[in-house]
Amino acid sequence: MDLKRRLQLYLIGLIIGGTAAYFMLGDRLTNGAWTPEQKVKQRLRSTLVSTSPMAASQLVQWPADLAAVRLSLDSADIQFNKPNSGDTVLFYAVDARVGGRDARMTIRVNRDFDRDSTATLTDLRPR
Repeated sequence: MDLKRRLQLYLIGLIIGGTAAYFMLGDRLTNGAWTPEQKVKQRLRSTLVSTSPMAASQLVQWPADLAAVRLSLDSADIQFNKPNSGDTVLFYAVDARVGGRDARMTIRVNRDFDRDSTATLTDLRPR
C-alpha cells in the first residue's frame, strides 16, 4: 500500500471518528468546562439558589438580586488561594461584577454533592 492510499484511509477514519465522537459526546465535547475554575463556576451557576439572612440584607442594599449574582458567575474569578473549608462544607471566595459594582462573594456548598446539591450565598461585600 503506497503513502497516498494510507493518507486517504487515515483521513476517512479521522472524519468518521470525529463525527461519531461529536454525536456521542455532544455539548460535553465543546463546553470547555475542563479546568477546575470552570467546573466550580458551572456547579455554582446551577446550584446557587439561596442566601443566608446576612447576604439577603446585603442584596437589598446592593442593586441586584440572586439571578444577577448567578449571571455574574460567567465572568467571575474564583480565588483558590484563599481556602476556607471544613469537613462537610466548602466556601468559595468569588470576585465578580454584580449590578455594575465589583464584589467579593462568599458561597457555601456542601462537599457531598449527593447529600445536598444547593449552594448558598453567605456574604456579599464591595471589593
